[in-house]
Amino acid sequence: MADAVALVRDDQTIGLGGMTLYRRPVAFVRALIARPGPPQNLTLLAFTGGLAADMLVGAGLVTRTRTCYFGLEIFGLAPMFTAAVQSGRVTVMEESEASIACGLRATMAGVGFMPSRAWLGTEMFRARPDVRTITDPYTGRELTAFPAIGCDVAIIHVLQADLFGNAILGGNPTIDLELTLVAKTVILTAESIVDALPGPIDIAGQPVTAVVHAPRGAWPTSCYPLYPLDGEAILDYIATCGDEVQG
Repeated sequence: MADAVALVRDDQTIGLGGMTLYRRPVAFVRALIARPGPPQNLTLLAFTGGLAADMLVGAGLVTRTRTCYFGLEIFGLAPMFTAAVQSGRVTVMEESEASIACGLRATMAGVGFMPSRAWLGTEMFRARPDVRTITDPYTGRELTAFPAIGCDVAIIHVLQADLFGNAILGGNPTIDLELTLVAKTVILTAESIVDALPGPIDIAGQPVTAVVHAPRGAWPTSCYPLYPLDGEAILDYIATCGDEVQG
């Protein structure tokens, strides 16, 4: 783990796999925060921001977020993120499911943007002046041109991996595969590492840089089917953050 967290440097965009309170790379985030001289001025990229992302914000490592949701689902707001945005310490780059998906697809295709009909007729362009519209040369219709999204380091927690970086996610893949295909460095933390995977793989090993053995590495978020989320631990985290924010 120490070798893996050393791969993250200042001013990078890091992508966190998983979904809100499911299969988040919490053990990696804890180790990154505890690293001597942790990286600064990070941009956080995630389909949804949850507990692990909130920990990074609370540690002061993140200055910008790119996610279509940031919170703790039934447990309420993400306390450190909410406080950081309200105080101006973190900038929110507005995203939606469509803008993230199209931005990643553009990078995967090796082009500067991906056209879509999303956002047309909305006020989202006011929040994102970098997103423009174009005219479809074949139909003449107006389209949104979502710019490509890059990623320096992607961290994905997986159910099983082999020594070559092939991995099984265990369901609910979200954008984990896409993150591995656009990131320059890909780190997998795995519940178990085996010589040979038992079934079809979800992530191929070619883009993977490092594999780290991290049993219960998603706790207190869940990792189906091995363990559920730990609601009491999440409530304890929120209570501790409340003390920090008030202090």
